[in-house]
Amino acid sequence: MSHVRGQILIDRAVEDVFDFVADERNEPTYNPAMVDVQKLTEGPVGPGTRYAATVISRGRPVEMLIETTSYVRPTALSSTTSMAWAHICGTLTFEPVGGRTRMAWDWDVVPVGVARLLGPVVGLVGRRQEAAIWTQLKQVLERSGRDGCP
Repeated sequence: MSHVRGQILIDRAVEDVFDFVADERNEPTYNPAMVDVQKLTEGPVGPGTRYAATVISRGRPVEMLIETTSYVRPTALSSTTSMAWAHICGTLTFEPVGGRTRMAWDWDVVPVGVARLLGPVVGLVGRRQEAAIWTQLKQVLERSGRDGCP
């Protein structure tokens, strides 16, 4: 198992950041590897909401199932993600800091099958990927905040 954690400060209100991140259908706007997300459950986003998503990893599509396991607006969002090579579970936390938001991530990544042999590499790659993804989120939200969207 690898542990991936970090944090970022985003110049947007905590409710804006939480609401945007909570809906996985927004992730392709800030994660270039995620090419498709479909909401599988009816109703508003909350505990039990499930998504089918596709990311491109090493040039190949990887299917994943994401489920929101806890939804405490606007402070915490937990989820599990299952894919062929790993199971990921963890929490995003959102803290207001003077009109901005400190968002932190804390994930446990459990490689499956032969990927278990790559445990330390999975952690290193995961930390880099998460930092890049959330930096893109910061850029999208801060840029869009200036023109009134989202």
